[in-house]
Amino acid sequence: MSAMRNEIPHASRTARRVLPWLAVAVLLGGCSSVTSLTPSWDSLNPFASAGPKMAELPAFSPTASLRAVWGYSIGKSGGAVFYPAVAGDSVFVAAADGSIARLENGVALWRIQAERKPLSAGVGSNGDLVVVAADDAILAFSAQDGAPLWQARTSSEVLAPPLVTEDLVVIKSGDNRVVALDHAGKQKWLYQRATPTLFLRNTAPMAAVDRFVLVGFPGGKLMALSMENGAPVWEGTVALPKGATELDRMADVVSPPAAVGAIGCAVAFQGRVTCFDFSQGGATLWSREISSVAGLSVDQRHVYVTDDLSAVHALSVDAGSSVWKQDKLLRRRVTAPLPVGVLYLAAGDARGVVHLISRADGEFAARLETDGTPIDSMPQPMRHMMVVQTRGGHVYALEVE
Repeated sequence: MSAMRNEIPHASRTARRVLPWLAVAVLLGGCSSVTSLTPSWDSLNPFASAGPKMAELPAFSPTASLRAVWGYSIGKSGGAVFYPAVAGDSVFVAAADGSIARLENGVALWRIQAERKPLSAGVGSNGDLVVVAADDAILAFSAQDGAPLWQARTSSEVLAPPLVTEDLVVIKSGDNRVVALDHAGKQKWLYQRATPTLFLRNTAPMAAVDRFVLVGFPGGKLMALSMENGAPVWEGTVALPKGATELDRMADVVSPPAAVGAIGCAVAFQGRVTCFDFSQGGATLWSREISSVAGLSVDQRHVYVTDDLSAVHALSVDAGSSVWKQDKLLRRRVTAPLPVGVLYLAAGDARGVVHLISRADGEFAARLETDGTPIDSMPQPMRHMMVVQTRGGHVYALEVE
Protein backbone atom coordinates (compact mmCIF):
# COMPACT_ATOMS: atom_id res chain seq x y z
CA MET A 1 0.00 0.00 0.00
CA SER A 2 1.35 3.42 -0.82
CA ALA A 3 1.91 5.65 2.17
CA MET A 4 -0.28 8.73 2.56
CA ARG A 5 1.32 11.91 3.88
CA ASN A 6 -0.70 14.24 6.09
CA GLU A 7 0.27 17.53 7.68
CA ILE A 8 -0.26 18.68 11.24
CA PRO A 9 0.00 22.48 11.17
CA HIS A 10 3.39 23.75 12.25
CA ALA A 11 3.88 26.00 15.23
CA SER A 12 6.93 27.97 16.19
CA ARG A 13 9.91 25.76 16.90
CA THR A 14 10.71 27.60 20.12
CA ALA A 15 10.65 24.27 21.95
CA ARG A 16 14.07 23.65 20.48
CA ARG A 17 15.38 26.37 22.78
CA VAL A 18 15.73 23.62 25.37
CA LEU A 19 19.41 22.72 25.56
CA PRO A 20 19.84 19.07 24.52
CA TRP A 21 22.32 18.43 27.34
CA LEU A 22 19.98 19.64 30.04
CA ALA A 23 17.95 16.45 30.32
CA VAL A 24 21.11 14.38 30.01
CA ALA A 25 22.76 16.24 32.86
CA VAL A 26 19.71 15.75 35.06
CA LEU A 27 19.29 12.10 34.22
CA LEU A 28 22.91 11.03 34.15
CA GLY A 29 24.52 13.34 36.64
CA GLY A 30 24.50 10.66 39.35
CA CYS A 31 25.77 7.83 37.14
CA SER A 32 29.33 6.61 37.26
CA SER A 33 31.59 3.66 36.78
CA VAL A 34 30.61 0.10 36.06
CA THR A 35 32.90 -2.71 37.09
CA SER A 36 31.81 -5.94 35.47
CA LEU A 37 29.23 -5.55 32.74
CA THR A 38 29.83 -4.25 29.22
CA PRO A 39 29.68 -1.82 27.59
CA SER A 40 31.13 0.27 30.41
CA TRP A 41 29.20 3.37 31.44
CA ASP A 42 32.57 5.03 32.05
CA SER A 43 33.05 5.13 28.29
CA LEU A 44 29.66 6.81 27.82
CA ASN A 45 29.43 9.17 30.81
CA PRO A 46 31.85 12.12 30.68
CA PHE A 47 31.22 12.83 34.37
CA ALA A 48 32.08 9.27 35.52
CA SER A 49 35.55 10.07 36.88
CA ALA A 50 34.33 12.90 39.06
CA GLY A 51 30.82 12.38 40.43
CA PRO A 52 29.49 10.13 43.20
CA LYS A 53 29.58 6.43 42.33
CA MET A 54 26.53 4.25 41.87
CA ALA A 55 26.00 1.53 44.44
CA GLU A 56 27.31 -1.96 43.88
CA LEU A 57 24.69 -4.68 43.86
CA PRO A 58 23.81 -5.62 47.45
CA ALA A 59 23.92 -9.25 48.52
CA PHE A 60 20.62 -10.87 49.50
CA SER A 61 18.98 -14.27 49.83
CA PRO A 62 16.56 -14.77 46.90
CA THR A 63 12.99 -15.71 47.72
CA ALA A 64 11.94 -15.99 44.06
CA SER A 65 13.65 -16.27 40.68
CA LEU A 66 13.50 -14.40 37.40
CA ARG A 67 14.07 -16.20 34.13
CA ALA A 68 14.18 -15.07 30.52
CA VAL A 69 11.47 -16.87 28.57
CA TRP A 70 12.80 -15.48 25.30
CA GLY A 71 15.05 -12.78 23.92
CA TYR A 72 15.33 -10.87 20.65
CA SER A 73 17.72 -8.25 19.24
CA ILE A 74 15.99 -5.33 17.51
CA GLY A 75 18.84 -2.76 17.43
CA LYS A 76 20.29 -0.01 19.58
CA SER A 77 18.25 2.87 20.93
CA GLY A 78 20.83 5.57 20.26
CA GLY A 79 19.77 8.71 22.09
CA ALA A 80 16.08 7.75 22.14
CA VAL A 81 14.03 5.88 24.73
CA PHE A 82 11.92 3.05 23.33
CA TYR A 83 9.02 1.31 25.05
CA PRO A 84 7.89 -2.13 23.84
CA ALA A 85 4.16 -2.15 23.06
CA VAL A 86 2.24 -5.26 24.17
CA ALA A 87 -1.04 -6.28 22.55
CA GLY A 88 -2.25 -9.74 23.51
CA ASP A 89 0.53 -12.22 22.69
CA SER A 90 2.32 -9.77 20.39
CA VAL A 91 5.15 -7.41 21.33
CA PHE A 92 5.97 -4.54 18.97
CA VAL A 93 9.49 -3.14 19.24
CA ALA A 94 11.60 -0.55 17.43
CA ALA A 95 15.15 0.80 17.27
CA ALA A 96 16.83 4.05 16.28
CA ASP A 97 17.98 2.67 12.92
CA GLY A 98 14.37 2.33 11.75
CA SER A 99 13.91 -1.35 12.58
CA ILE A 100 10.39 -2.28 13.67
CA ALA A 101 9.22 -5.82 14.44
CA ARG A 102 6.25 -7.80 15.69
CA LEU A 103 7.30 -10.58 18.04
CA GLU A 104 5.45 -13.60 19.33
CA ASN A 105 7.25 -16.00 21.66
CA GLY A 106 10.49 -14.24 20.74
CA VAL A 107 10.07 -14.89 17.00
CA ALA A 108 9.63 -12.03 14.53
CA LEU A 109 6.40 -12.48 12.55
CA TRP A 110 7.62 -9.54 10.48
CA ARG A 111 10.47 -7.06 10.58
CA ILE A 112 10.70 -3.92 8.48
CA GLN A 113 12.86 -0.83 7.99
CA ALA A 114 11.01 2.47 8.29
CA GLU A 115 11.43 4.87 5.38
CA ARG A 116 12.32 7.75 7.71
CA LYS A 117 15.03 7.40 10.30
CA PRO A 118 16.46 7.65 12.85
CA LEU A 119 13.39 6.88 14.92
CA SER A 120 12.98 9.08 17.99
CA ALA A 121 10.17 7.33 19.91
CA GLY A 122 7.90 4.31 20.00
CA VAL A 123 6.16 2.04 20.08
CA GLY A 124 2.42 2.74 20.24
CA SER A 125 0.00 -0.01 19.27
CA ASN A 126 -3.51 -1.27 19.91
CA GLY A 127 -2.90 -4.57 18.11
CA ASP A 128 -4.18 -3.26 14.76
CA LEU A 129 -2.01 -0.19 14.23
CA VAL A 130 1.69 0.29 15.00
CA VAL A 131 2.94 3.87 15.36
CA VAL A 132 6.44 5.29 15.87
CA ALA A 133 8.03 8.72 15.63
CA ALA A 134 10.93 9.97 13.53
CA ASP A 135 11.88 13.37 14.94
CA ASP A 136 9.06 15.57 13.59
CA ALA A 137 7.00 12.90 11.81
CA ILE A 138 4.65 10.11 12.84
CA LEU A 139 4.77 6.82 10.94
CA ALA A 140 1.91 4.31 11.03
CA PHE A 141 2.03 0.66 9.95
CA SER A 142 -0.28 -2.32 9.82
CA ALA A 143 0.15 -4.58 12.84
CA GLN A 144 -0.80 -7.53 10.64
CA ASP A 145 2.12 -7.41 8.23
CA GLY A 146 4.07 -4.19 8.86
CA ALA A 147 2.83 -2.51 5.68
CA PRO A 148 3.22 1.31 5.77
CA LEU A 149 -0.14 3.07 6.04
CA TRP A 150 0.45 6.81 6.47
CA GLN A 151 2.78 9.51 7.71
CA ALA A 152 1.96 12.80 9.45
CA ARG A 153 4.23 15.77 10.15
CA THR A 154 4.34 17.26 13.64
CA SER A 155 5.16 20.77 14.80
CA SER A 156 8.37 19.73 16.60
CA GLU A 157 10.31 16.66 17.68
CA VAL A 158 8.43 13.73 19.22
CA LEU A 159 10.29 11.92 22.00
CA ALA A 160 7.38 10.15 23.71
CA PRO A 161 5.70 7.04 22.30
CA PRO A 162 2.36 7.71 20.60
CA LEU A 163 -0.73 6.62 22.51
CA VAL A 164 -2.92 4.37 20.32
CA THR A 165 -6.48 3.78 21.49
CA GLU A 166 -9.45 2.12 19.80
CA ASP A 167 -10.15 5.25 17.78
CA LEU A 168 -7.22 7.64 18.12
CA VAL A 169 -3.49 8.11 17.78
CA VAL A 170 -2.43 10.76 20.31
CA ILE A 171 0.97 12.45 20.02
CA LYS A 172 2.73 14.86 22.37
CA SER A 173 5.46 16.88 20.68
CA GLY A 174 8.36 18.78 22.17
CA ASP A 175 6.57 22.13 21.96
CA ASN A 176 3.92 20.82 24.39
CA ARG A 177 1.27 20.27 21.74
CA VAL A 178 -1.00 17.25 22.06
CA VAL A 179 -2.56 16.18 18.76
CA ALA A 180 -5.09 13.41 18.19
CA LEU A 181 -5.37 11.73 14.78
CA ASP A 182 -7.88 9.18 13.61
CA HIS A 183 -6.63 5.81 12.40
CA ALA A 184 -6.32 7.18 8.87
CA GLY A 185 -3.95 9.92 10.04
CA LYS A 186 -6.43 12.83 9.89
CA GLN A 187 -6.32 15.36 12.70
CA LYS A 188 -9.26 15.19 15.13
CA TRP A 189 -8.22 17.73 17.72
CA LEU A 190 -5.33 19.78 19.08
CA TYR A 191 -4.47 20.97 22.57
CA GLN A 192 -1.65 23.46 23.00
CA ARG A 193 -0.04 24.73 26.17
CA ALA A 194 2.43 27.60 26.59
CA THR A 195 6.05 26.52 26.44
CA PRO A 196 8.32 27.81 29.22
CA THR A 197 11.82 29.08 28.53
CA LEU A 198 13.47 26.08 30.17
CA PHE A 199 12.07 22.57 30.52
CA LEU A 200 13.14 18.94 30.44
CA ARG A 201 12.93 16.84 27.32
CA ASN A 202 10.04 14.47 27.95
CA THR A 203 10.09 10.83 26.76
CA ALA A 204 7.18 9.69 28.95
CA PRO A 205 4.11 7.95 27.52
CA MET A 206 0.67 9.42 28.09
CA ALA A 207 -2.07 7.37 29.74
CA ALA A 208 -5.61 6.59 28.58
CA VAL A 209 -7.97 6.45 31.55
CA ASP A 210 -11.68 6.01 30.96
CA ARG A 211 -12.61 8.79 28.50
CA PHE A 212 -9.53 10.93 29.28
CA VAL A 213 -5.96 11.26 28.10
CA LEU A 214 -3.68 12.04 31.04
CA VAL A 215 -0.69 14.20 30.06
CA GLY A 216 2.09 15.69 32.18
CA PHE A 217 3.49 19.14 31.40
CA PRO A 218 6.26 21.51 32.49
CA GLY A 219 5.40 23.60 35.52
CA GLY A 220 4.17 20.59 37.48
CA LYS A 221 0.79 20.23 35.75
CA LEU A 222 -1.23 17.10 34.98
CA MET A 223 -4.01 17.54 32.44
CA ALA A 224 -7.00 15.31 31.72
CA LEU A 225 -8.03 15.90 28.12
CA SER A 226 -11.28 14.68 26.62
CA MET A 227 -10.73 11.92 24.06
CA GLU A 228 -13.74 13.25 22.20
CA ASN A 229 -12.50 16.76 21.42
CA GLY A 230 -9.27 17.43 23.35
CA ALA A 231 -10.91 19.89 25.73
CA PRO A 232 -9.37 20.11 29.22
CA VAL A 233 -11.63 18.23 31.62
CA TRP A 234 -9.54 19.13 34.65
CA GLU A 235 -6.09 20.39 35.55
CA GLY A 236 -4.17 19.13 38.54
CA THR A 237 -1.14 20.71 40.18
CA VAL A 238 1.44 18.02 40.89
CA ALA A 239 4.07 20.50 42.07
CA LEU A 240 4.58 24.25 42.21
CA PRO A 241 7.78 25.71 40.74
CA LYS A 242 9.94 27.40 43.36
CA GLY A 243 13.44 28.84 43.62
CA ALA A 244 15.54 31.82 42.61
CA THR A 245 16.60 30.68 39.13
CA GLU A 246 14.85 29.16 36.13
CA LEU A 247 16.70 25.92 36.76
CA ASP A 248 15.55 25.89 40.38
CA ARG A 249 11.98 26.51 39.26
CA MET A 250 11.83 23.53 36.92
CA ALA A 251 9.12 21.23 38.27
CA ASP A 252 8.24 19.21 35.19
CA VAL A 253 6.11 16.07 35.00
CA VAL A 254 8.35 13.95 32.75
CA SER A 255 7.24 10.43 33.69
CA PRO A 256 4.01 8.59 32.88
CA PRO A 257 1.02 9.18 35.15
CA ALA A 258 -0.61 6.10 36.65
CA ALA A 259 -4.15 5.31 37.75
CA VAL A 260 -6.16 2.72 39.62
CA GLY A 261 -9.94 3.02 39.80
CA ALA A 262 -10.85 6.66 40.29
CA ILE A 263 -7.41 7.64 41.59
CA GLY A 264 -4.65 9.01 39.37
CA CYS A 265 -1.14 9.95 40.47
CA ALA A 266 1.86 11.74 38.98
CA VAL A 267 5.28 12.90 40.13
CA ALA A 268 7.39 15.89 39.14
CA PHE A 269 11.11 16.57 38.94
CA GLN A 270 12.14 18.85 41.83
CA GLY A 271 8.59 18.50 43.05
CA ARG A 272 6.12 16.12 44.60
CA VAL A 273 4.07 12.98 44.22
CA THR A 274 0.43 13.98 44.04
CA CYS A 275 -2.71 11.87 43.71
CA PHE A 276 -6.07 13.06 42.41
CA ASP A 277 -9.66 11.86 42.62
CA PHE A 278 -11.21 11.55 39.14
CA SER A 279 -14.69 11.14 40.61
CA GLN A 280 -14.36 14.59 42.22
CA GLY A 281 -13.23 16.45 39.13
CA GLY A 282 -9.52 15.88 39.73
CA ALA A 283 -9.55 17.08 43.33
CA THR A 284 -6.21 16.67 45.09
CA LEU A 285 -6.16 13.78 47.57
CA TRP A 286 -2.64 14.27 48.94
CA SER A 287 0.91 15.35 48.03
CA ARG A 288 4.30 14.16 49.20
CA GLU A 289 7.70 15.81 48.67
CA ILE A 290 9.59 13.43 46.35
CA SER A 291 11.45 14.36 43.15
CA SER A 292 11.50 11.91 40.27
CA VAL A 293 12.19 11.68 36.56
CA ALA A 294 11.79 7.87 36.58
CA GLY A 295 8.15 7.73 37.57
CA LEU A 296 5.67 5.71 39.55
CA SER A 297 3.06 2.97 39.51
CA VAL A 298 -0.09 2.38 41.53
CA ASP A 299 -2.06 -0.57 42.86
CA GLN A 300 -5.09 -0.79 45.13
CA ARG A 301 -3.03 -0.19 48.28
CA HIS A 302 0.15 1.66 47.39
CA VAL A 303 1.88 4.18 45.16
CA TYR A 304 5.39 3.03 44.21
CA VAL A 305 7.82 5.72 43.08
CA THR A 306 11.52 5.75 42.19
CA ASP A 307 13.14 8.99 43.30
CA ASP A 308 16.08 10.85 41.76
CA LEU A 309 18.63 8.91 43.83
CA SER A 310 17.03 5.60 42.73
CA ALA A 311 15.41 4.82 46.06
CA VAL A 312 12.08 3.04 45.61
CA HIS A 313 9.30 4.23 47.94
CA ALA A 314 5.98 2.64 48.81
CA LEU A 315 3.35 5.17 49.92
CA SER A 316 -0.20 4.44 51.02
CA VAL A 317 -2.57 5.23 48.17
CA ASP A 318 -5.19 6.77 50.46
CA ALA A 319 -2.99 9.23 52.39
CA GLY A 320 0.57 9.19 50.99
CA SER A 321 2.13 7.97 54.23
CA SER A 322 5.39 6.01 54.01
CA VAL A 323 5.12 2.22 54.06
CA TRP A 324 8.71 1.28 53.20
CA LYS A 325 11.77 2.56 51.34
CA GLN A 326 14.35 0.53 49.41
CA ASP A 327 17.51 2.67 49.18
CA LYS A 328 20.22 0.11 48.36
CA LEU A 329 20.28 0.91 44.62
CA LEU A 330 21.75 4.38 45.06
CA ARG A 331 22.36 6.23 41.77
CA ARG A 332 21.81 3.13 39.62
CA ARG A 333 19.23 5.04 37.52
CA VAL A 334 16.41 2.69 38.42
CA THR A 335 13.26 2.81 36.29
CA ALA A 336 9.75 3.21 37.62
CA PRO A 337 8.65 -0.02 39.31
CA LEU A 338 6.13 -2.30 37.58
CA PRO A 339 3.73 -4.31 39.77
CA VAL A 340 4.17 -7.99 38.88
CA GLY A 341 1.50 -10.42 40.01
CA VAL A 342 0.34 -9.69 43.54
CA LEU A 343 3.65 -10.01 45.36
CA TYR A 344 6.37 -8.13 43.53
CA LEU A 345 7.64 -5.05 41.74
CA ALA A 346 10.15 -5.13 38.87
CA ALA A 347 12.50 -2.33 37.82
CA GLY A 348 15.54 -2.08 35.56
CA ASP A 349 18.72 -0.07 36.03
CA ALA A 350 21.63 1.57 34.21
CA ARG A 351 23.67 -1.64 34.10
CA GLY A 352 20.89 -3.69 32.55
CA VAL A 353 19.93 -5.45 35.77
CA VAL A 354 16.28 -6.24 36.51
CA HIS A 355 15.42 -6.14 40.22
CA LEU A 356 12.47 -7.99 41.74
CA ILE A 357 11.28 -6.32 44.95
CA SER A 358 8.69 -7.48 47.48
CA ARG A 359 5.61 -5.29 47.54
CA ALA A 360 5.10 -6.13 51.21
CA ASP A 361 8.35 -4.79 52.66
CA GLY A 362 10.61 -3.57 49.84
CA GLU A 363 13.16 -6.36 50.26
CA PHE A 364 14.92 -7.85 47.23
CA ALA A 365 13.36 -11.11 46.02
CA ALA A 366 15.34 -11.84 42.82
CA ARG A 367 17.71 -10.31 40.28
CA LEU A 368 18.51 -10.93 36.61
CA GLU A 369 21.29 -9.46 34.45
CA THR A 370 20.57 -8.73 30.80
CA ASP A 371 23.09 -7.44 28.24
CA GLY A 372 24.79 -4.91 30.53
CA THR A 373 23.40 -1.80 28.81
CA PRO A 374 20.89 0.54 30.46
CA ILE A 375 17.19 -0.20 30.74
CA ASP A 376 15.72 3.25 30.20
CA SER A 377 12.00 2.47 30.05
CA MET A 378 9.79 0.91 32.68
CA PRO A 379 9.19 -2.84 32.18
CA GLN A 380 5.92 -3.49 30.37
CA PRO A 381 3.34 -6.08 31.52
CA MET A 382 2.43 -9.02 29.26
CA ARG A 383 -0.03 -11.53 30.71
CA HIS A 384 1.93 -13.42 33.41
CA MET A 385 5.26 -11.98 32.19
CA MET A 386 6.98 -8.65 31.67
CA VAL A 387 8.95 -7.24 28.74
CA VAL A 388 12.09 -5.11 29.03
CA GLN A 389 14.15 -3.42 26.32
CA THR A 390 17.78 -2.39 26.80
CA ARG A 391 19.60 0.49 25.17
CA GLY A 392 21.80 -2.11 23.51
CA GLY A 393 18.75 -3.31 21.58
CA HIS A 394 17.87 -6.54 23.32
CA VAL A 395 14.26 -7.33 24.22
CA TYR A 396 13.48 -9.91 26.90
CA ALA A 397 10.28 -11.53 28.14
CA LEU A 398 10.81 -12.32 31.81
CA GLU A 399 8.84 -14.56 34.13
CA VAL A 400 8.81 -14.86 37.91
CA GLU A 401 9.24 -18.36 39.31
